[in-house]
Amino acid sequence: MAEEFLVCPSCGDTHPPTDRFCPRCGMPLISSGGSEYQASERQRRARKIKPQYSEGDLTQVVGARNQVEADFIQNLLLEEGIPSMQRRARGFDVPDFLAAGPREILVPASGVPAARDVLLQSELLPTGQSGLPWGATAWRVAAFLLAGLALLAILAYLHP
Repeated sequence: MAEEFLVCPSCGDTHPPTDRFCPRCGMPLISSGGSEYQASERQRRARKIKPQYSEGDLTQVVGARNQVEADFIQNLLLEEGIPSMQRRARGFDVPDFLAAGPREILVPASGVPAARDVLLQSELLPTGQSGLPWGATAWRVAAFLLAGLALLAILAYLHP
């Protein structure tokens, strides 16, 4: 049996079994198992990922209201070569809420700027979104509450 080697599906170059990506075009390499080779769904998805977007810690880029919306956002990012994953938001990670509840979409740090651009173009990310986890409105409410508590503390201190 001849030694098996890997082939780039984009440019057709052959590579040793130790390589993972084609150095010329950056595509994931596939087995040279013959012309009947059928890639699995997982392998087809992996071929779409651009290696430059797959480095660094996972960072949340956007939230989704439910699993269907999260799947849509993930597929949108994948079409641009950006790998992503979703996780259930805190408080919705119990078995009763497996399909319901908000999701967080995470991408590697090197893909965050590209993911934000894709989401802005698709109008899935508000143009004025800050990096704050609860949004600017929640921070304003918290600031007003703290200011009110401080005012009450001063009045209680000054009142004999």
